[in-house]
Amino acid sequence: MKNKFSKILYRLVTSGVAVMSLLPSALNAAPDNGTTNRISQRINAAEFTVKGTVTSAEKEALPGVTIVVKGTSQGTTSDANGNFSLSISTPGSTLIFSFIGYATREVVVDGAKTLDIVLESDVKGLDEVVVVGYSAKKLRYLSSSVSTINNEKLRDVTSNELPNLLQGKAPGVVVSSGSGDPTKAASIVIRGAGTISAGTSPLYVVDGNIDGTYNPVDVESITVLKDVAATGLYGSRAANGVIIVNTKMGKAGKTEISVNNTLGFAEASSGKFKLMNSQQLYDYQSSFYPRDPSALSTNTNWWNEAFRTAFVNNHNISASGGTDKTTYYISANYYKEQGTVVENDKTGYNFRANMKSHLTSKLTASVLFNGQYTKDNYQNSNTLYDAYVNLPFDPAYDANGAPVDGRYYPKWLGRDRENFLQSLQYNYANGKSLRTSLDVNLDYDLTKNITLSSYNRANFSNGSTVTYYDRRTKQGGANGGELYNGNTNANRLLTSNRIRYSEDFGKHSLTVLGVAEAETSYNYYATVSGKGLPAGHDVMSVATNVLTSPTAYSEQVAFRKFLGQADYSYDNRYFLVGSFVNEFSSLFGKNNSSANFYQLGASWVLSNENFLKNNKTLTFAKIRLSHGIVGNATIPNFASLGLYSISQSASYAGLPGASPFQKGNPDLTWEKIKSSNIGADISLWNRADLSIDVYNKTSDDLLYQKPLTATTGYSYVWVNAGSVRNRGVEFNLTTRNFTGGDFTWETNLNMAFNRNKILELSNGAATFAPGNRLPLAAGHDMGEYNLPIWAGVNPENGDPQWEKLVTDANGVITKELTNVYSSVQTAQSRQFTGKSATPKFTGGFSNTFSYKGFTVSAFFNFVYGSWVYNDSRFYFDNDGLYESYNAMVLAKGWSRWEKPGDVATHPKPIVGGNKDSNQSSSRYLEDGSYIRLRNVRVGYTIPARAVKKIGFSRANIFLSADNLWTGTKFSGTDPEVSFAREGEFALGLSSIKYPISRKFLLGVNFTL
Repeated sequence: MKNKFSKILYRLVTSGVAVMSLLPSALNAAPDNGTTNRISQRINAAEFTVKGTVTSAEKEALPGVTIVVKGTSQGTTSDANGNFSLSISTPGSTLIFSFIGYATREVVVDGAKTLDIVLESDVKGLDEVVVVGYSAKKLRYLSSSVSTINNEKLRDVTSNELPNLLQGKAPGVVVSSGSGDPTKAASIVIRGAGTISAGTSPLYVVDGNIDGTYNPVDVESITVLKDVAATGLYGSRAANGVIIVNTKMGKAGKTEISVNNTLGFAEASSGKFKLMNSQQLYDYQSSFYPRDPSALSTNTNWWNEAFRTAFVNNHNISASGGTDKTTYYISANYYKEQGTVVENDKTGYNFRANMKSHLTSKLTASVLFNGQYTKDNYQNSNTLYDAYVNLPFDPAYDANGAPVDGRYYPKWLGRDRENFLQSLQYNYANGKSLRTSLDVNLDYDLTKNITLSSYNRANFSNGSTVTYYDRRTKQGGANGGELYNGNTNANRLLTSNRIRYSEDFGKHSLTVLGVAEAETSYNYYATVSGKGLPAGHDVMSVATNVLTSPTAYSEQVAFRKFLGQADYSYDNRYFLVGSFVNEFSSLFGKNNSSANFYQLGASWVLSNENFLKNNKTLTFAKIRLSHGIVGNATIPNFASLGLYSISQSASYAGLPGASPFQKGNPDLTWEKIKSSNIGADISLWNRADLSIDVYNKTSDDLLYQKPLTATTGYSYVWVNAGSVRNRGVEFNLTTRNFTGGDFTWETNLNMAFNRNKILELSNGAATFAPGNRLPLAAGHDMGEYNLPIWAGVNPENGDPQWEKLVTDANGVITKELTNVYSSVQTAQSRQFTGKSATPKFTGGFSNTFSYKGFTVSAFFNFVYGSWVYNDSRFYFDNDGLYESYNAMVLAKGWSRWEKPGDVATHPKPIVGGNKDSNQSSSRYLEDGSYIRLRNVRVGYTIPARAVKKIGFSRANIFLSADNLWTGTKFSGTDPEVSFAREGEFALGLSSIKYPISRKFLLGVNFTL
């Protein structure tokens, strides 16, 4: 393994030799800093004294400013009046001026004897303009809770999926993944889940319009909107938060061409988890199963057969520039990531062209185009399953090196008689998609105070999936080969027309916004499957029979929205904002197809008051308040309608027939989320920035897919039922620990605490889905487990034990121990554990160090207080039930019962299992808390003077590593699981898991 890693690393390093060869001359070259000021009074003296004064932009003297001759230890500080004096021996020396809370400035002294130096305030971020709702505003003047992540902070981790890049970067934004598969993106939950059956995913807004396509490499910044003052303008789809994606735009000036290349490799990270080899499994099974010693002649490591060293490629070229009237940004990207599971990968091609032009003095037009083509090779589920459970006694290859077919190998001992290597020769599953997005945006200044805007977008998406099982494999053998084809077509048209009035009246400022927006989506989906295909023929035309009846649907969904907002401020101290939204959606019942939402926000910038102005310690302070209502409309397209199913089973005498499928509900309406937030933003010494928010979010009229009894003739009905509350605290702290001279050090810590509680369910019901592992019950967390309680192992006989609840004649409930599982899986004995799948807190921690051209950064993310149900232990930690499956090596501190008196964690293993010991209970509930070294990156920016010799304006090289280390008590491959309840995500569940990968990458970036 070491030799393999060495060869791969060698290939990566040698690919950067051309750039690295610049280093010897670069190290001796002086940087051409854009902030350097040339002062052109030249003298020929060998040594002279430079005097001067250092002031702020407000003309105030700055005492204690550090002045150092660059590259030496020679220096001084300014006195109480900002004056300084320093002797310099070499003409052309560079002086570095640094002071806490102010931007460092470098000045080249070409003979000047007197210098007047002005240092600019360095309150980073507060003057940054961020996009909020339908407008842009300086961060210091916002009344809402937002988090902004710029491109540099976003691109440390390597991924082509934005959720993966956001993990741990913003408080309250919980990113989680149940898989290391590169074809599957992580899920995002913002400020806790507040719904039962509707979606929990946030709304994405790209370049000012809802939805849209983008590639992470083209993203300039991300703004996460969390409270209603920010999200409310998006109405019915803002319940789960809003993620605003801003792509790169060109700047006036000469054309700048950038080339960015990243190459690397990845290995599956199995954590503390280990499967037994032949000798270990033989020794374990010998205590309860008479295994023939001849089995030891084979020792197959199925894990190594299923996983590989995977390669990652990310290549991007972009051009940007323009004139004062027209600017442009053009980018092309190729991304290829192999999965660590064999025959699994993701390939993406992306093209973006952004153009903005001032057509007249009043009219500005922007045309934004993005095209994405993606090809996914999905991992075969049998590959992963077999890697975990196949016996090491069974061979992977025969004497000729060909994969063994377990069905026909006479000595195969595994239960499923399957070798995924044999299937992978013939079977495959893949998906292809083409997504395009075209924006045409117009802004017309009707007067100096009134602007008319029309933002228009057309999204077009086409996709296809193919799954093929050859007749020569186990999966395709029963039906003589199987083929499944699926095709999708999804189009969305959006127009958003806006009028904005903005004016300043002395110290007063007022902006009024009105928006009329309409959106229509068209979706088409069709599937067909066939069987009886000749070997190696994977087209539907050769199928000899239909496997299942063809299916298809065509849908059209409409949204319409009107909104108004007024934003007022006084003297940049007091800010008020209020908005009202009326929205219609065809998703809801005819009696409640529209709804009204409102939002209010206020903030007070204390640092602009006279009693805090020019305070050297508290350099910025603001208090924020917000309250309002938003909605959730993330439900299936026909949830409110009564539906019938037309199928072969309902046909009669060869004529089509229909049967009831879904009961209609004409009163179905939006979930309504009422939210309040109080927050504060503080900056100390212009050096430490702290944001803290406390929120209360209550969701009412929850959208719930209520099951119906068979006697009704329907499967379910969508209703509005119940109420859920989320409360939490979140904070973000950034400190600039060192800012002067050649060395800088910045630290960021963000954390979020959330508590979830179901307040009520419909019609006074105590519990929804009472038999589930995660039922919904009033008074409990939505993620709280309800299970038979594991009571360990009986030390006398090695039997499993559970807690049984017994109620006496007086109604008093007591607990007793039992080894009969059927008696504890009843509703009476199942118990709420007090342990939840949702974490108590999450966060991220990073440090960035810079010295001259070198930058080193390290980023951790962490989760605490989440409990994971390790379902995969059912298969390979089952106390003898499946002797034909492999077993896991016991985790540290675990032990098996062997003799009376043993205090053990695992019951006595018995062929056929020990009294259902592996059935669902709190036995497999494990602490899923973890801290992960998500990324380490070391980069070097080659001095400009060196790279200009070969025609570059900038050049950078870096080494990066993802997921280097994880600290956890979890016994499985990875404690990270999904925290979402929707789609394919199973809240808190770890089953046969695709583990995350540890990546090592080399990047070479340069600009012409």
